[in-house]
Amino acid sequence: MDRVLNKLRNLDAYPKVNEDFYSRTLAGGVVTVVSAAVMLFLFLSELRLYLYTVTESKLLVDTSRGETLNINFDVTFPSVRCSILSLDTMDISGERHHDILHNIMKQRIDANGNVIEARKEGIGAPKIERPLQKHGGRLEHDEKYCGSCFGAEESDDHCCNNCEEVREAYRKKGWAMSNMDLIDQCQREGFVQKVKDEEGEGCNIHGSLEVNKVAGNFHFATGQSFLQSAIFLADLLALQDNHYNISHKINNLSFGHHYPGLVNPLDGVKWFQGTSHGMYQYFIKVVPTVYTDIRGRVIHSNQYSVTEHFKSSELGAAVPGVFFFYDISPIKVTFKEEHIPFLHFLTNICAIIGGIFTIAGIVDSSIYYGQRTIKKKMEIGKYR
Repeated sequence: MDRVLNKLRNLDAYPKVNEDFYSRTLAGGVVTVVSAAVMLFLFLSELRLYLYTVTESKLLVDTSRGETLNINFDVTFPSVRCSILSLDTMDISGERHHDILHNIMKQRIDANGNVIEARKEGIGAPKIERPLQKHGGRLEHDEKYCGSCFGAEESDDHCCNNCEEVREAYRKKGWAMSNMDLIDQCQREGFVQKVKDEEGEGCNIHGSLEVNKVAGNFHFATGQSFLQSAIFLADLLALQDNHYNISHKINNLSFGHHYPGLVNPLDGVKWFQGTSHGMYQYFIKVVPTVYTDIRGRVIHSNQYSVTEHFKSSELGAAVPGVFFFYDISPIKVTFKEEHIPFLHFLTNICAIIGGIFTIAGIVDSSIYYGQRTIKKKMEIGKYR
């Protein structure tokens, strides 16, 4: 047993020196203090990197199918009144939505940008006493109201009980409403007067859309749009000027949920119309993005890039409005927050400690032996 222990003792790579042979010097103390300070600084730097997260990114082919795209928007039109501003969507699959009201909020603003009135779209018209019935007479107390669609009825029992329903029936037929004063529902609701009362006002429109995840467009048009020969036209009211100022500011435009580091290039963008009238177009490339935070929470969102173009009405037919044409990228980006592995952190700490000790030992030895050499030369010179 003693032989085994002796052999093991001979393998000691760290032989000990008796304290009686230690020689402590001032230079060695300075080197020790400096090396300890450097070691502490590097340790704190490594600890900070370990505690902070790093984000790894990857590019993958997007293989998802049958998903929808969520669009969040907040746009201000300082020279377009809310009553004639409409939102429409259309995609390459053929799905179209005209004058969208669901999840949309409009705010009337004055010339200084102050909010005059806010109202949520999609709320029915107020009930008014004794409206005109479909058969031509006035509503009696014991009757159920069924308003006329003025020739746009889809069936014999189709009723249009407010101005918006009449306009919707006309849009489905592809007809334009040239004189709103002749429509009983619009006259009773004061639609024309409401438009006139908003003279000189602007409009802020914000909300969200959920559309198919295919290429398409959504746009803000001046005047209620309708479908005719499979293209969008504008039902510009007769009481309005055909030349609209579509100057606008995009307060926010995003495709999906927000995640850390997301930049929306159109946020805060302003455009002011000059002397020419027409449509302003944004061409957007949407990039699907998946973000996974350090806790494992997954956020499905989208990034996008954009180019812009103004199409003047002087060069051809151009419906006044702001159009957003979007296309979906086939490449998906994934971001994942991660910590530096603990073993990697431990390896770096060991490297710092070992490296500093080694360098400090070399520096201290060089100083010590240099001082001894100088001292010996001085003693030899003294005896000569």
